[in-house]
Amino acid sequence: MTTDGFTTCLWFDGQAEEAAHHYVSIFKNSSIGKIARYPEGALQAAGSVMTVEFTANGHRFLGLNGGPQFKFTEAASFMIFCESQEEIDYYWTRLTENGGEPGPCGWLKDRFGVSWQVVPDRLSAMISDPDPAKASRVTQAFMAMSKFDIAALEKAYAGE
Repeated sequence: MTTDGFTTCLWFDGQAEEAAHHYVSIFKNSSIGKIARYPEGALQAAGSVMTVEFTANGHRFLGLNGGPQFKFTEAASFMIFCESQEEIDYYWTRLTENGGEPGPCGWLKDRFGVSWQVVPDRLSAMISDPDPAKASRVTQAFMAMSKFDIAALEKAYAGE
């Protein structure tokens, strides 16, 4: 087994290359790698994209055009930890554009059906604070949000 980490395989229905280019356009430290095409006699049309390797935010992915049999669900999601509201707004906008769907508590689905969580990097510390009142206020505040509002979370944390 190699020791250089994991590659996440994402199953698409003909959209793997489009998705790869979309993700590469959003995240820094991203690039498109090798693209393999289906040969004659395969399950998909000859010459169509079978797989596309790409890196998004330094994480390796393989987009596979496997057909309509499988769909993405919220059971697996990618978390993006953000330092500022501007970062949250950027990722939220880019990932919900052109058919994505906002969800509760910082979750969203992009136009390909992939689930993401766009989260303030400080949230974990706030909800695990040893003061149960602080943790409770922050939890109640974020449970009422769709896209996270860092200022509102900080106010809840401070008891304002």
